[in-house]
Amino acid sequence: MTLFAVSWFFILLGIATALVIAVDVYRHPQHMGVMNITWPITGLYLPVLGAIAYWVMGRPDGMTGHHHEHTGHDHHGDGCGHHHAPKPKWQSVFVGVTHCGGGCTIGDCLAAPIVAAAGFTVLGSTLLGHYVGAFIGAYIFGLAFQILPAMQMGETNLWKAFVNAVKADTVSLIAFEIGMFAWLAIAFLGILGHEPSVASPVYWFHMQIAMLFGFITAYPANWWLINRGIKHGM
Repeated sequence: MTLFAVSWFFILLGIATALVIAVDVYRHPQHMGVMNITWPITGLYLPVLGAIAYWVMGRPDGMTGHHHEHTGHDHHGDGCGHHHAPKPKWQSVFVGVTHCGGGCTIGDCLAAPIVAAAGFTVLGSTLLGHYVGAFIGAYIFGLAFQILPAMQMGETNLWKAFVNAVKADTVSLIAFEIGMFAWLAIAFLGILGHEPSVASPVYWFHMQIAMLFGFITAYPANWWLINRGIKHGM
């Protein structure tokens, strides 16, 4: 099987995984609204595994055997109409990384075609240009993914929400991008010997792998942030 065919296989598998999660999320919404976006995005770069993680760690408790329609949208207590059993710490950190990865993935994927269309380079390198564009895009959406839930949970001071988002997301985002950038450098400069076109499925297949490496490098960073009380477990 050629690299082109393998790339299409995993891209389509990621899309299918995201759609499966999205359908279930639509039927059983998350108590934190931004996770309704985050979980399907996780499926895009973690084909099949993203769906397994969602069912094990992200699906609202009590949905499979109880009547969700009778719970309504109760906003008392924890802000949702269903109850969640405490997660083991490793799962709580894992979900926190998916939250970070959601913003990073959107920013990275939007930045790539924009940077390519603009012909933006850094020191004459298109790869460095993509790094800069991806980091900016990821940081913007990463902060948004922190600020919006804070406002949803009752924070009325936008500046305070922004400052807290910077504290919670910066280290996590940098760690995610380090893993992502490392794989892209290995793939484009080493394995392929060139940077494929953004219009090529090969580019997006390697972006999937890069997101996986970003997830791996962001995990210990999120564990540290949660231990220090800078970021809350999810």
